[in-house]
Amino acid sequence: MNLYRLKDFTAREILRGSFGIEWETLRVKKDGRLSLTPHPTVFGDKYTNPIVTTDFSESQIEIITPTFNTIDKAFDTFSILSDLVNSSLPDDEYLWFQSIPCILPYWNQIPIAKYPKEGKTSQKYRENLANKYGVKKQMISGVHFNFSFSDYLIDRLFENEVEDISYKEFKNNIYLKITRNYIRYCWLIIYLTGASIGSHKTFSPECIHLMDKKDEYGSYYSTRGPSFRNASCGYKNIKDLFPSYDSVREFVKDLQEFINNGDLSEAKELYSQIRLKTKNPSDLLNSLKQDGIEYLEIRTLDINPFYKCGLVKHDMKFLHLFLIYMLIKEESDYPNWQLESKLNEENAAERGYVDSMRLLKDGKEVKLKDWACEIIEEMYEMCEELNITKADLTLNLMYDRILKEDLTYGKRLLKLIRENGYINTHIQFSKNNKQSSIYNLEKIDFNKCEELKKYANIALSGNKVF
Repeated sequence: MNLYRLKDFTAREILRGSFGIEWETLRVKKDGRLSLTPHPTVFGDKYTNPIVTTDFSESQIEIITPTFNTIDKAFDTFSILSDLVNSSLPDDEYLWFQSIPCILPYWNQIPIAKYPKEGKTSQKYRENLANKYGVKKQMISGVHFNFSFSDYLIDRLFENEVEDISYKEFKNNIYLKITRNYIRYCWLIIYLTGASIGSHKTFSPECIHLMDKKDEYGSYYSTRGPSFRNASCGYKNIKDLFPSYDSVREFVKDLQEFINNGDLSEAKELYSQIRLKTKNPSDLLNSLKQDGIEYLEIRTLDINPFYKCGLVKHDMKFLHLFLIYMLIKEESDYPNWQLESKLNEENAAERGYVDSMRLLKDGKEVKLKDWACEIIEEMYEMCEELNITKADLTLNLMYDRILKEDLTYGKRLLKLIRENGYINTHIQFSKNNKQSSIYNLEKIDFNKCEELKKYANIALSGNKVF
């Protein structure tokens, strides 16, 4: 996909798409300990509620937005839904604004999500994961960003396609190229948005071993890297699994082989920075073959404690521009690119603030900041060529984080954790963000917006109030 093919479109046509957000996080008590109560009844049945459910644990809430055709609509709705969830918790409970867990009890006291009879398959899957990876690893949380281009854009691009391929294959190729390039360059997203630099002693010795400082309250933290959720100690497959992304057929073949070998129990157990999503997620491999790729799920983002919904809009806007850039960016033919990409993401996560650390670019060492600046400069050029005129503020913010690492979320967190400790810092975030959510909701008249009213009633299906 060359730049000139997108130059036939307006910026609005290029930026239009389908956007959704998923956010998983823990419920905690005021002292930073995990809440062990069942999923709150105010949200109704977690198995049937499409907006508010659980993830691995009863203590782990997940918010899933509907899809929208602009970033602004998706983000603004997500922000309000997070306000509803946060303010609907009991007075003595809070959302945990951090990807690495709070103070955890013994592993056998962490409640795995319970489901009714029709959801027993989901419950059994979680029990198997607990046995394979450990319960505590399952408590790592994050933000997922779902994206696809508009059908209009893909249809128009396909009209000018010179190769003799089907529409489904053409669309697959677009998302496969983005996927391959995203895997290569996601280290930059880790550096720019990473916000998980600490761990309580009750979490994982693997993570603690990677951290170089200890606070006075039973926690550890790192001065060297921005994202231990994305580090080697994060929630990853036990073995390195590198499926082919050259075609859907090869990807499906490789995943089926991983399942047959016992490396995966099913396709969704492949924990990658980006996932291919399809029409029928319950039968992923067959649906990929029959229906093709519907959208992409970006799984890199840490929960951001500095904003009341765990996500900053400019980060989401940057990620959108970044995915467009991933489509345009020429690909390297370096053969060991997946292994190199894994090393880069872990190095950026664990040691992104260390000047002597080097990433690998086609087998050669390069400074993170030099490579990062090169990418942002190319994105400036892309936006200028495509007349995307409102991107400068977003790109400027990212450029500043590269040149001045004290502006990154990890470094800002480091200052607070040094002063107050890991748990105290995040409990204060939790309390402040809950108050912000309550205050924000007081200003909204749901009766004046039928769409918001509908989503609010679904989210609070156990206690409809609008």
